[in-house]
Amino acid sequence: MVLLTVSPPHAACGLAMNEISLSALFASAFLAATLLPGGSEIVFLALLKGGYATLEPALLVGTAGNTLGGLTSYALGRFVPEGKPVRGARFVRRYGSITLLLAWVPVIGDALCVAAGWMRLNVWWVTLFMAIGKAARYWVLARLVL
Repeated sequence: MVLLTVSPPHAACGLAMNEISLSALFASAFLAATLLPGGSEIVFLALLKGGYATLEPALLVGTAGNTLGGLTSYALGRFVPEGKPVRGARFVRRYGSITLLLAWVPVIGDALCVAAGWMRLNVWWVTLFMAIGKAARYWVLARLVL
């Protein structure tokens, strides 16, 4: 396990550093929620531990980026041909949009997002449950570390 240590930002460049840091968190969270490999948790925690962001903005930005990344996978699922089998579809078919509370779980979360798009689940319910699950994950991580 690698531990990150970062110094607090200087007062003169604090606002600019905060904006850059939150932009990096958004990009990391977005990419991590698509079919690309990666994790935004380390960026999220490094920003909080290093004093580059406070919990509320980091939670909001991380959740927004991660949710939009998940919705990208949902949109890609809409392009999968109807007869093609999609991983996670049986679980999503059985439990519906609420399964997107688990969209943050590594490996299966991406499959659930694609399956929801493939099944054409209501995008508003998908977004709601996806955002709740992703926000809860970041919040728990922050509480465990801070």
